[in-house]
Amino acid sequence: MFEFLFKRSASKTAVPDPVVAEQAAASAQSASRRAEQVARAHAVVGDEAAAVEFILSSEFADARLIAAEHVHALPLLEKVHHAMRNTDRRVAKLMQGRIDLIRHHAAETQRAQASIDTAQRLLNDEKLSPNQVAELDRQWQVIKATPGLATAFTAARAALAARLEAQVVLQRAVIDAVVAARALASNGQSAGELAQALASLDADHARHAQSPERASLPKHLENDFIQAREQAQSALQALQQHQAVFDARQAALTEWQAQDAATLDVDVLKRAWQALPRLPESSLSDSLQQQFAALLASAPAPVQAAETAAAPAPTAPAAVPAPRKPRQEHAPVSKEATEQFVKTLDAMEAALQEGLLHVASEHDKTLRDNKHGRLTPAQADRLAHVRAQFKQLADWARWGGNVSREELVKAGEELPAQQLPMAELAKKVGSLRERWKSLDTLSGPAPKSLWERFDAACSVAYAPAAQHFKQLAEERHGNAAKAQELIAETAALAAEESTDWKHVASASQRLRQAWTRLGTIDRKEKKRLDAEFGAALDALSKPLDTQRQIETARREQLIVEVGLLKPSERNTVDMLKALQDKWQELAKALPLERRAEQALWQRFRAACDDIFAKRKETAHAADHERREHLHAREALCAALETAVVPEGDDKARTAFIHHLLRDTRAAWNATGPVPRASEAKIDQRYQAAVAGVQAQADAIAERAGAAQANALRDKLRLAQALETALIDGDASTDAAAWSERWSALPPLDTQYERSLQQRFAAAQAALGEGAGAYVRQLQANQERLLDEVLRLEIVAGVDSGAEFARDRLKMQVEVLQSSLKSGHKPLTQVSQLMQLCAIAAATDARTASRIETLLRRIGGHAK
Repeated sequence: MFEFLFKRSASKTAVPDPVVAEQAAASAQSASRRAEQVARAHAVVGDEAAAVEFILSSEFADARLIAAEHVHALPLLEKVHHAMRNTDRRVAKLMQGRIDLIRHHAAETQRAQASIDTAQRLLNDEKLSPNQVAELDRQWQVIKATPGLATAFTAARAALAARLEAQVVLQRAVIDAVVAARALASNGQSAGELAQALASLDADHARHAQSPERASLPKHLENDFIQAREQAQSALQALQQHQAVFDARQAALTEWQAQDAATLDVDVLKRAWQALPRLPESSLSDSLQQQFAALLASAPAPVQAAETAAAPAPTAPAAVPAPRKPRQEHAPVSKEATEQFVKTLDAMEAALQEGLLHVASEHDKTLRDNKHGRLTPAQADRLAHVRAQFKQLADWARWGGNVSREELVKAGEELPAQQLPMAELAKKVGSLRERWKSLDTLSGPAPKSLWERFDAACSVAYAPAAQHFKQLAEERHGNAAKAQELIAETAALAAEESTDWKHVASASQRLRQAWTRLGTIDRKEKKRLDAEFGAALDALSKPLDTQRQIETARREQLIVEVGLLKPSERNTVDMLKALQDKWQELAKALPLERRAEQALWQRFRAACDDIFAKRKETAHAADHERREHLHAREALCAALETAVVPEGDDKARTAFIHHLLRDTRAAWNATGPVPRASEAKIDQRYQAAVAGVQAQADAIAERAGAAQANALRDKLRLAQALETALIDGDASTDAAAWSERWSALPPLDTQYERSLQQRFAAAQAALGEGAGAYVRQLQANQERLLDEVLRLEIVAGVDSGAEFARDRLKMQVEVLQSSLKSGHKPLTQVSQLMQLCAIAAATDARTASRIETLLRRIGGHAK
């Protein structure tokens, strides 16, 4: 400890006292200004303008940083940042961070408000689409809004969801209405039921038209409903007309059936029946026709007059001739033939009653062809009556068939003006021809002229469809040729065996899309061409599929490598970016199928996001840990700043300070890193606190060193006084008195105490009889003492005086040579001073003065 104090005192004495005082005064003044400005910086809490003014005028960085903690307004932050960006890096960095945070918050708020405004605009828009709402949701997902804006957006989004739900319900209701309207035309309902259903549909459609979401309905739904409504209305009108015609004919039949059959005139009935409105062919019309035929059969036969015979046949069916008696067959009739005849005749009667003329014709042909033998009179009369009914029904059928054919001709001639689609036109013409054929079966062959008119009308009506179907056939042939070209191109690419996989993949995709865009092809050709193209495409895609499997494995390996990265390592981000670049290179070199590529990318991206999330969590944990370390270091600084050194012995106080600093340093080193923004600040605070405690230790050590130096001087003077008294022979006092004077002085350090104690004890022992020998020893050591004093003056740089100049020069050479000897370790100034003090020698006033000068230079100033 004394060696340290002696060195410090020596270094202080090397500077002139005025310079030291000036530096001390300047340091004290600077410390006072610093403390004042730090106090002012703490006092600006709540007054940002005063804080900014203080920052711009303060000369101490620590005080500026304390005041900068209280600035939060954006204009003031920008002002401080502009002034401090080239002056105080810490304050500028703090200001920039807060400016960025405020601007980011403002940008997020602006984006959130823009999203809310967009949601409100969509709410007020008549045509709201789900795509607009989906885009709004994607925009909102990346926005970090305040709770108030988030609540406003949630409310607007809920209103949008309600509108979308209302749109879905409305569209579903309109679609159901279209389906119901289309079904009305074919449900077989009565006219009243159909009218009631149409009224209900109209009411529902009116409600749909008044819906706030009517603008969101697709245009085709409105058109579909109108068309279905018109079809149902047409069906209703047809039913009403049919019912009116049926009622008119039914009323006429009812009136005629109520009259006496004998008063009925067949010709009048036929003309009256023909004058009634025509009834479309149906089961009801057949039923009325059968009832009218039965009415005619019940009426008396007309008289064959000349004018009646001259009447044209086509206008009315021929009169029913009187039944002729069948020719008597003389062949014997077997029982089986009779049963067969009766069975066939019964079937013919049943067919006539049901109005099935063609079936009755077949049975009549069977009766004429079979050999049924001799008939009984009853059988012959029955057969004649059935054939008469058959002839009458055939005449009416022939007449009705010609009328129906006229209608078919008229329908065929009207087809070109209807502008029907080609498929429907072809279906209509085919239907007309089928009905013509059915009339040939039921009503017999048609007149040639009528057939020629019908055939010409159908040919003219079918001509556009024929041209259309011909064009379609040509297109199918052209598509087949294009398909053949695609097959040839695919086969050529497969034969090249290219390793440019990206080109192969794009070509394969292009050919596959081109094949799907081909038009229709004849069914026979389609199957063969599909097989050939599939084989060629397989030959082209097989190597590509193999390479894609390899590329898929590489991407899987990249995903595995991402999963193996440790988020806590420093180079993880660089490695992750390298893996992402590698992924992009692989994707550019050979893109996989879209679905597989998307699935792998989602997995890779999820793995990368997981790494970043874990790093973020680690960063948050590290930030929390750094803040904990900061709190721990602040507590250590506070403990040093408030540490109170106990009163008592200087050694105990010094030991207390030493242990305090040592324990605090160990605790400080045991804590981890702190936030970078607070690192310099807490380090400065720690150094200041350590310096304050160390200043107390230095003050205690300085006081102890000064006391020891004074004690050393006093004890050395006492020993010199005893030795001088021995030399002068003035040792009248006894040894006890000298011992009391020695004991009254404070003790020295162990080495100094031991050396001076030995010197003083030797002089004390010489009191009495041994004084002469000891005096001679003192005188003999005087030369050695002078040499050691001169040597120590040279080492300490103390002036020896002009009278010792020659001896000093000689001694300097010896000292230099001694220091240059190999392996020789020169003694320190303190050690040499201790040896000097231990030399018992006669000391004059000049030598004592030189020794005390050395004590002041090496051992400190004596008080």
